[in-house]
Amino acid sequence: GTGYSSLSSLHYYPINTLKIDGSFIMNMNGESGNTDIVRTIITLAHDLDLDVIAEGVETPHQFYQLQSLNCEFGQGALFSEAIDSHSSRMLITQNPRWITS
Repeated sequence: GTGYSSLSSLHYYPINTLKIDGSFIMNMNGESGNTDIVRTIITLAHDLDLDVIAEGVETPHQFYQLQSLNCEFGQGALFSEAIDSHSSRMLITQNPRWITS
């Protein structure tokens, strides 16, 4: 049934990005099915004209896997550890190509 499915509501909200939970990214190498799940999530998002951001990207291998699956965006320790708002402003100022419109 669809009683507990959030997928049925995707067309009702003005969303433009789908975020993949870090637990899927973390286990991409461990469980063989997780890479297939991530690939399917990315394909579904693209079919719905949504951008995709992967949460919890910690290793270059994960980054390259996600790139090969056409994941547009990532966040996680590979890019920066968690920082306060002042440090994040400085980081973005020093890396203007990170700013998107």
